[in-house]
Amino acid sequence: MTQHQVLINGQWRDSLGDKTFHAVNPATRETLDDGYPVSPWPEVAEVLEAAHAASVAMRGWSGERFARFLDAYADGIEARADEIVEMANLETAYPVEPRLKNAELPRTVNQLRQAAAAARDGAWAMATIDTQTNIRSILGPIGPVAVFGPNNFPLAFNSIAGGDFAAAVAAGNPVIAKGHSSHPGTTRLFGLAAHEAAQATDMPPGFVQLIYRTSHEDGARLVSHRYIGATGYTGSRHAGLVIKEAADRAGKPIYLELSSINPVCILPGALQERAEAIADEFAGSCLMGAGQFCTNPGIVVLVDNDASRALLKSVAEKFDAAPVGTLLSEGVEQHFRAGIVHLQRAGARIVTGNQPVDSSRYCYANTLLEVSGDEFVENALPLQDEAFGNASLFVFAKDEDQLVQIVESFEGNLTGCIYSDTAGSDDSLYDRVAPVLRERVGRLLNDKMPTGVAVSPAMNHGGPFPSTGHPGFTAVGIPASVRRFGMLQCYDNVRPHRLPPALQDANPTGEMWRYIDGAWTQANVEG
Repeated sequence: MTQHQVLINGQWRDSLGDKTFHAVNPATRETLDDGYPVSPWPEVAEVLEAAHAASVAMRGWSGERFARFLDAYADGIEARADEIVEMANLETAYPVEPRLKNAELPRTVNQLRQAAAAARDGAWAMATIDTQTNIRSILGPIGPVAVFGPNNFPLAFNSIAGGDFAAAVAAGNPVIAKGHSSHPGTTRLFGLAAHEAAQATDMPPGFVQLIYRTSHEDGARLVSHRYIGATGYTGSRHAGLVIKEAADRAGKPIYLELSSINPVCILPGALQERAEAIADEFAGSCLMGAGQFCTNPGIVVLVDNDASRALLKSVAEKFDAAPVGTLLSEGVEQHFRAGIVHLQRAGARIVTGNQPVDSSRYCYANTLLEVSGDEFVENALPLQDEAFGNASLFVFAKDEDQLVQIVESFEGNLTGCIYSDTAGSDDSLYDRVAPVLRERVGRLLNDKMPTGVAVSPAMNHGGPFPSTGHPGFTAVGIPASVRRFGMLQCYDNVRPHRLPPALQDANPTGEMWRYIDGAWTQANVEG
């Protein structure tokens, strides 16, 4: 049995801790051989000191330095692709193809290269110059960033390779990666590639560091430490709010992705037009990856009539016929089952599912629930609790007015979707529903399910609380995601030669977009 090392201050070394943990193969419930350390506070303190030293060493560095690292790292991941995918499959039971090899790994590499382009370009920093007052400002590095990755995206959201990591580096910050216990081996392989890229591009020793697990108390100390600039966290609402409280007390920015049920409103005309197609799209989206997506459609709202009841029956048949996916861990399975029980206690009724199906792996039956609009309005908050997995709740409004009322009761979500008739028969109802839903979701969709999150500059993978900790930021989409890890730095009457290159009169690249005297331009400051 191998006991793996942590990456601290430029070296792989044995942990100071005496506690270890092991990953489990969800497809077999078997504990994997390799052990990984739980880092005690003295070790975390060393990580913080090294990250601070790296931050000091990198002051004034150009974006090109960080771009070279990100590009080299992307190349290194591609060189290890087969090994990374094989390990991720072992630790998560996600299929090698198409999920890991053809979708998530290319997305991971693409994010790193997009971040490199943003670092090189520099426009993300929003250099702003007011010549009349001689006041100039720019977003600069915020300092060491701690990244807590989730269980459900072992590659694209990994703490040492995913979107938060890429954004933090593009902004010029060192990163402290806190791995997820569900896939430590995958994270370690990324760490090896990151360390090699850091050495090849002459980054300081504490630039990229990796620890696998801490106590809850030490995690709270980490995010609130004076050397931490900001934290990125993706995971459960309960754990996220614990570290948010610690960060808030210390005045430290923390960007959280917590929970979301991603409501889907299906209007009457859409059902009359294409009910079976919608049933297919919904079942495919809800059951994809055993429902373990933060954008999984967890609640559907319809006006109660024969067509909507027929849709429920069709979806239930598709749920029964579909394979039951493997859940990520014993904890996910337990919380999923408990979430269904909680929805039942709040008034929801089982349509299909809600039973164990295969004791040899972590899984639970594809589950569909229903509740009336009156019951939902009366008990809206508990009926919105997330059951993270292959389940969804249908809510039947008694009329169009109640459908709008139900949407008004929603908490903040990452996404919200409206299906409407393409011939326009739903337009008047759409015009009532969309403005209400718009205020409650980060991304509003029409006529498509929400599970696809494109890595686009226009993407918002964020939303009002409790989907995230702040409605003004996104975890996906460069350059916007990079700005989370910058601090606004203002220079008032500072002598020209003391200004950062991006704020000097001459455009440092000749192509960087800067906001000069009220207009975006690539020109130099005149006169």
